[in-house]
Amino acid sequence: MEDVMIVLLFVSLIIGLASGHPVAFVLGGIATIFGFLGWGPQTIKIFTNNINSVMGNFTLVAIAMFTLMANLLSGSRIAEGLFESMRYLLGRLRGGVAFAIVVVSTILAATTGIVGASIVTMGVLGLPVLLRYGYDKKLSTGVIAAGGTLGILIPPSIMLVVMGAQAQVSVGDLFKASLVPGLLLATAYAVYVLFITWKNPELGPAMTQEELDAMPLMKRIMGSLVNLVPPVILIAAVLGTIYTGVATPTEASGVGAFVALLMTIGYRKFSFKMLSDAMYETAKTTAMVLVIMIGATAFASIFMALNGDQFFQTIINSLGLNKWGIYIVMMVFIFIMGMFLDWVAIVMISFPIFLPLIQNYDFNMVWIVIAISVMLQSSFLTPPFGHALFYIKGVAGERVSLGEIYRGIIPFVIIILIVLVVITVFPEIVLWLPTVFAS
Repeated sequence: MEDVMIVLLFVSLIIGLASGHPVAFVLGGIATIFGFLGWGPQTIKIFTNNINSVMGNFTLVAIAMFTLMANLLSGSRIAEGLFESMRYLLGRLRGGVAFAIVVVSTILAATTGIVGASIVTMGVLGLPVLLRYGYDKKLSTGVIAAGGTLGILIPPSIMLVVMGAQAQVSVGDLFKASLVPGLLLATAYAVYVLFITWKNPELGPAMTQEELDAMPLMKRIMGSLVNLVPPVILIAAVLGTIYTGVATPTEASGVGAFVALLMTIGYRKFSFKMLSDAMYETAKTTAMVLVIMIGATAFASIFMALNGDQFFQTIINSLGLNKWGIYIVMMVFIFIMGMFLDWVAIVMISFPIFLPLIQNYDFNMVWIVIAISVMLQSSFLTPPFGHALFYIKGVAGERVSLGEIYRGIIPFVIIILIVLVVITVFPEIVLWLPTVFAS
């Protein structure tokens, strides 16, 4: 009977998601229906115990503080000056403006970590410039969408906070472990841009000498430094305190929010309206993440009460897979889910299914979580429901078709899969920094 209930649980989930209703309400609603069918009013007690356990994790405070930091930085408009200087500094290269977008997106990822904000910002700033210089539309939209997704991997990342809480892994270790893979992925994007524009110069022509002369070299360098040094200080303030053990990620998130506030003042962008807007956006984002977590926790509670983990473990064991077979199945499952769900729902659904299986083997859990987070980069890019695709389409309007955007992200999804293979074959890439900065 339990097996039938589990199958019906997931069939209902698929139908609910396909209907277009919000993920949090689908997860919570299905859990409530099946809970009352199986346990009656006792379901409320099951939910409250598990939800209280999840929400009682003090680490989750970092979600609100890192989000506030991101919104304050968005208000300081550092991206505008940094992109303007970087595109002139790198414009002499073929593909130089697209390269500049990767660089600025990486810096935004390490300071803001909000994918939608990064993509929209770089889309508004970079896309008109790319199209004006004659860059290929597919390359232009692909590099902006892919660069913007780096925010969920490069620390500080609210996704890693949620994943650490769910996997019961140190968020500080995840922040250490994710930096090198994140920079590796950003480097791979940059190398691809330079290679493809070197091979096909018409895809990304260099800026003309007349345009470069409009901004003298020293002005480009000074502009880059003025707009680069404060974000580097912020990154050092946050990650430095975590890596050296001076502060926990939660405490460092408060430091980051405070330094970001000082930056808005330093850039003369502070106002009470800006602060109010930042607080409002922070409340919306935090509420969205936590509401999905509540719904997913309710769903996971019913799933576990029905012994769903044992059900899937029996199925996978019957396939005769070794530990690497289970790892591959997990990654394929997450990749497919990424076409339809956002990362919060994927984490909350997949972790109860696969982590109990993975823990039966000698995998390092920090490495496993980082490998999953690399794969989750693709969840923003893969159609039909990749959020980055619609962010960039909203910015591009009629200038770029949705089909061109879909084709533009294909090389970057392939790069994500290649990087995942690299860190799978060489796990020391992930585990090096946690070893160096062992607490």
